[in-house]
Amino acid sequence: MKERLERIKLRIAAAAQDCGRNAADVRLVAVSKTMDARRVAEAIDAGAEILGENYIQEARDKFNALYDRPAQWHFIGHLQSNKAKYAVRMFDLIHSVDSLKLAGVLDKEARKRDKVQDILIQVNISREETKSGIDATEAIELVRQVGQLKHICVKGLMTMPPFFDDPERARPFFRELARLRDRIAAAGIPGVQLTELSMGMTGDFEAAIAEGATLVRIGTAIFGARQ
Repeated sequence: MKERLERIKLRIAAAAQDCGRNAADVRLVAVSKTMDARRVAEAIDAGAEILGENYIQEARDKFNALYDRPAQWHFIGHLQSNKAKYAVRMFDLIHSVDSLKLAGVLDKEARKRDKVQDILIQVNISREETKSGIDATEAIELVRQVGQLKHICVKGLMTMPPFFDDPERARPFFRELARLRDRIAAAGIPGVQLTELSMGMTGDFEAAIAEGATLVRIGTAIFGARQ
């Protein structure tokens, strides 16, 4: 585990250096879905600082067992409104907000906990029907509306490109998300901090870093095959 984690960190640093970026500006989200609490504890002990979870029920068991460990918890899967209260309790950053309705429920739950919940807006850059996320043409208006919520802070954008064997084919989707972030940032929307771009996974994270990713979501290369 430690060796795999170190190899990924070295590749992240090399990819950042290759495009003139500071490696410290790119953070690794170790995607721990389907892994039990013991394996996640191993990852934290090996140096994983951020855990990425896709399913609320599965995450609850691990979070309850490991909440006192020195790690952040990010939710990266599709989030249903009726699970919002659990997400607000457990997660430092929610990557997958794609509607005003969901943001409103998160705002309500965060208010109950006297918390400002950091989120990313998920954008379906590829417009694939099988993927969640708001259409890029509607993203700026959603950010504008969510930015008015007192207990939500929009930190950036997230996307998942189509799957390609060649990571270079994913690059245009990463580039488009970065351009969208720049356009929204230029609008100067109050209460919005577009500092994060969550994009890139095991097969294409180096291309994502070259296009500006600040959070790369990597699971298989760290944990091995899914259980």
